[in-house]
Amino acid sequence: MAASPGVEVYLDLLSQPCRALLILLECNQIPHTVRTVALRKGENKTPEFTKMNPMQKVPVLVDGDFVLTESDAILKYLATKFNVPEHWYPRQPERRARVDEYTAWHHTNTRPHAAKVFILEVLLPAMSGSPVDEGRLNRALSQLDETLDKLETMFLRRQPFLCGDEITVADLLAICELMQPLVAGRDVLQQRPKLQHWKSRVQSAVGGAFDRAHAVLYGARERHKAKL
Repeated sequence: MAASPGVEVYLDLLSQPCRALLILLECNQIPHTVRTVALRKGENKTPEFTKMNPMQKVPVLVDGDFVLTESDAILKYLATKFNVPEHWYPRQPERRARVDEYTAWHHTNTRPHAAKVFILEVLLPAMSGSPVDEGRLNRALSQLDETLDKLETMFLRRQPFLCGDEITVADLLAICELMQPLVAGRDVLQQRPKLQHWKSRVQSAVGGAFDRAHAVLYGARERHKAKL
């Protein structure tokens, strides 16, 4: 049987789910080629990219003739197809359901609430040239706080990772989202030791792939700091 030639992934590493995907690929040495799509330059709106993904979003995975456009589905597809260590997306039904439970919750909680803080504090002021709307930002931070409470009390209450004793794709999606407000120098885990310890465990589990995936975000933080 011939070895798989690998997959193509279309990424902008300022995008949270793109970072999660890159970490999974690197950690498991899945053969891949990265195609960079700069969202800020509108490269996601070109006819070529739109033909591949009419939603004009990243990440996109191309595996031969198969194209997949949702980060959650891409992570689970890779974990299944490339036979990565089972802890990433367990085969045992109850353990797999725990991962699915978090990832379903993620899209209406961790993702929008962390992203909103970033949008209000960094993106909108950069695009409009107007100052941060402190009222809206404070409301967004309050919503994010409620989400962080749930991460601690629901998902991490008696276990080291969100879905059990080992790291899964759920942890990657969550941590990459919670890193996003760091562009403005805001560490949303600063007052939360339980979540800080979880972040350290995630970083330890994925090694250097964490900082490599976040290098673009660290650079954006430095540029933002220099502008202020």
